Amino acid sequence: MVIANIISYILVLLGAVNWGLYGIFDFNLVSWIFQGPRSVGAIIVYVIITLAAVWLIISPIISGFGLRLRMGKREEVREKAV
Repeated sequence: MVIANIISYILVLLGAVNWGLYGIFDFNLVSWIFQGPRSVGAIIVYVIITLAAVWLIISPIISGFGLRLRMGKREEVREKAV
C-alpha cells in the first residue's frame, strides 16, 4: 500500500503542476503533450490522476488511520509512562 500511496502522491503533484501552469500561464501541459484536451491520451491521464486523488482520500480510511496523525516516538513513550 505504501507504493500505491507514493505513486498517487506523484500523480497528484503532477496534476497540481499542470493546474498551476494552466492558471498562471494558460498552458495545459497534458493537452500539449497529447495534442488536444479531449484526445484519448489526455483523457486517460486525467482519469488516472483523478483515481490517484481518490485513492489518497480513501487510503487512510482503509488502513484504519482515519484522518488522525501518527504519534511520534516521544508521545508514545510519554503515553506509556502515564
